[in-house]
Amino acid sequence: MPRRARVAPGGFVDHALNRAVARLPLFQKDGDYEAFERVIVEARERVPIRILGYCLMPNHWHLVLWPKATGELTEFLRWLTHTHTMRWHTHYHTSGTGHLYQGRFKAFPIADDEHYVTVLRYVERNALRANLVERAEDWRWGSLRRRQHGDADQEAILTPGPSPLPRNWTELVNRPQTERELEALRRSVLRGSPFGPPAWQEKVARQLGLEWPLRSRGRPKKAAGEGRGA
Repeated sequence: MPRRARVAPGGFVDHALNRAVARLPLFQKDGDYEAFERVIVEARERVPIRILGYCLMPNHWHLVLWPKATGELTEFLRWLTHTHTMRWHTHYHTSGTGHLYQGRFKAFPIADDEHYVTVLRYVERNALRANLVERAEDWRWGSLRRRQHGDADQEAILTPGPSPLPRNWTELVNRPQTERELEALRRSVLRGSPFGPPAWQEKVARQLGLEWPLRSRGRPKKAAGEGRGA
């Protein structure tokens, strides 16, 4: 069956992500990360979407976006992934060898309350959760680093979100999230479902025509730690 067109109306904060095919390395050296950040800047110049946060990982990336207009999210991400794929293959002389990404991007809307803060915290601590750094702000390829150590030009690509961040944001990002938070986030990623209060989830799912199972939300099983970055 043909894939359904992605519904991406303006006004919603969205968590978008994509992975390399077969979880192979997407970024193999510093230059690869730098090249992708340049593509982000170019994509934003073409499609002036609001970027609230991001994190680039060795085989995947996360973006927290806040489009104003319907279709803006899809246009931005299509240009971003297409351009990055073409330049990646050109650089590594692999044109014609197959796909770089495992498929089209995933994205789901986020309630613009504490759920937005939860998602941004999840994204910005991704490298720490994967044990790539000792402190989240030490990871060079993410928005937390830009907030803490970036110059004016580097900080310029970031836009304040719908909810103000806590004053102790960096310390909060460095604290582990609860297993309940992580389970809820991973479920949204897996199912492509809105992330927010139950009533808001159901309302937005109906509004956007999203088909996702409204199963009971029991307490998730406890785990020893947060696990690998995702």
